[in-house]
Order: sequence, then C-alpha cells, then structure tokens
Amino acid sequence: MAGEGESAELRGLDERRRLLLSLGMLCYPFLAAAGVDQYTRGAGLVVCYLLLVAISACYLAIVVASMRSAWRVYWWLLAVLTVLAVLVAPLARENVLILAALVVPSAAARADDRTASALVVLGAAACVVVPMVVPGWSTDASWYYAVAVVFTALLVHAFSRTATANQQLREARAEVARLATEAERNRIARDLHDLLGHSLTAITMKSSLARKLAVGAPPAALAEMESVEQLSRHALADVRAAVSGYRDVTLAGELARGRELLRAAGVVADLPTACDGVPEERQELFAWVVREGLTNVVRHARASRCTVELTASSVEVRDDGVGGPAGAGSGLDGLRARVTAAGGALTAGPAQPRGWSLRVEVSA
Repeated sequence: MAGEGESAELRGLDERRRLLLSLGMLCYPFLAAAGVDQYTRGAGLVVCYLLLVAISACYLAIVVASMRSAWRVYWWLLAVLTVLAVLVAPLARENVLILAALVVPSAAARADDRTASALVVLGAAACVVVPMVVPGWSTDASWYYAVAVVFTALLVHAFSRTATANQQLREARAEVARLATEAERNRIARDLHDLLGHSLTAITMKSSLARKLAVGAPPAALAEMESVEQLSRHALADVRAAVSGYRDVTLAGELARGRELLRAAGVVADLPTACDGVPEERQELFAWVVREGLTNVVRHARASRCTVELTASSVEVRDDGVGGPAGAGSGLDGLRARVTAAGGALTAGPAQPRGWSLRVEVSA
C-alpha cells in the first residue's frame, strides 16, 4: 500500500510539472498579442485577441488530452489549434509565427524520432522563409521565431522522455515489489511443506502406530488416539492445500506477466501469444521456467530483446544481454531440481552471438 501511495504521488508530481510547463508555454500567444496592435485596429484587434485566447484554451485542452491518453481528441484539438493560428495570420502578420512553437512541438511529441525531427526542421525553416515571401511581413524576428520552435521542441522532447522514464521506473519498481512478495510467498510455502508438513506426517504415522499398539487399552484412550490421528491428517491436508494455493502458476499467466514485466523494464518482448501446443502435464513446469528466465533477464541481463520459444517438449528463454555465468542464488538450482524430477534436462549458458539462453527439454 505504501508503494502504491508513493507511485500515485510521483504520478501527481509529473502531472503538476507538465501543467507548469504548459502554463509557461502560454507565453507564446501573449508574445503574439504584443505586436498585433501595430497592424490591426478596432474590431479586428478584438477578434485577434479572442482568437489568441481560443488558441491558449485549445492548447491547454491538448495538454489535458495528452495526460488522459485521449489521442483521437488530441489530434482533433491540434487540427483546431492549427486552423486558429492560420486565422490569426492576416491580423497578426509575422507575429503569428511564434505560435509555431506551440503547434510544431505538439505534433512532434506524438511522432517517431525521424518524423519529429523533420517537423521541427520544417517549422524552423518556415519561420525564416515565410516572412521573406509574404509581402508586408517583417523579417526582423525570423531567427528568433525559429530558435523558439527548436528550443521548445527540445524542451518538450526532454520532458516527455523524462516522464516516460519515470513511468517505466515506477512500473519496474512495482513489479520488483510484486516479485519480492511472490518470492516470500514461495518461501513460506516451501517452509510449510518442508517443516510443518514433515512434522504432521510424523505425528500422523506415530498416532496410527500408537493406536495399533495400544491393544487392551481403555476404549476412551483408543478413541483419543484415533482423534489425534484424524486431526493430524486434516491438518496435513490443510497444509498441502495452502502450499498448493501459494505455488499456483500457469503458463499463460506467466507469459502475460512476463510481457508486462519486460515492457516495464524497456525490453522488447518476443513471446508466444498462446500455449495450446504444450501438453497439460508440462504447462506448470514450463511456467516455472518462463518465470525464472524472465526474472533473470530483467534483473541481470541488461538486454534489449528477450525471446521465449515454446514447443510441445521444450521451452527456451533467450536474450541479447551481457551473458556470463549464472551466479549463486540465481534460482537455477531449484529450477534444475524441479526439471530433473519431471524427467527433463536443463541447460543454461551464453547464447550466440551474444546474450544468455535458458532451455528445458522434457522427453516424450
């Protein structure tokens, strides 16, 4: 709960920073308004100011749509913003070019790197060229407008990357916390099975033996011994049921969890979308292999891509990370014991041309 509260607090901090940046960028409509009165008078001046107010409101709406991931609304609002800027042009003349510092970064923020770079270059070039070709427009501030476009685009890009990195960090921290909780559950399950389960089994056997040996004992004593035996059997059954619940894993669930885990860690996930080809009796074993393999990829590999390959008799987790031998405490020893008990073979080691591979094969 504390982790969730901290994550929500960090998300709120990112949103407040984004709003602060957006409010700062509203200086561009004000800069455009500052030079309007030298070209426009009377009703035209009022209309121009109203259009600039509408541009400011539209830009804030774009920011809100971005924060809510309402991308269809985002693009519609950006189109409206562009139209409003065009309508201002006859009234504000070259002053309207400062509004490119709103339009261009907003469009570039949702484009891929190559498209974004092209948009910024075209926007900056337009700020320089347009005043030269439109009669009556001054070229005095052309380079100022171009620099404003480039500077704002870089600022928005840097902030966007930082916000994305923060989000991925929060998701990774949440996943690490979840994995730690899961590991603790597995430890408790193992202790229940190894310690309490063993003790209850011994009590059950000794109670049964004592009841058989107590020939000629009072009937009440025999009834009490039988009661002890039944209680220990019920307790043992409860422990086994609890252990089974703690250790419940499915191959489909581990693939879905692994896809989210890799995404949060910034690793490209090449995972199967279905596991129907794996026989039912092998799915739990393969689920443990996928869990251990993907956990090690995230924790140790420093990889950019991870691939999981499934067949009816094998599963392989392979990455393109730093490779190297598995260290102590990696969890492979426990997994190897589980695989050996199922009649399979586990191989783990460097992959070619680079990275690490964890492969389990089970004979038919």
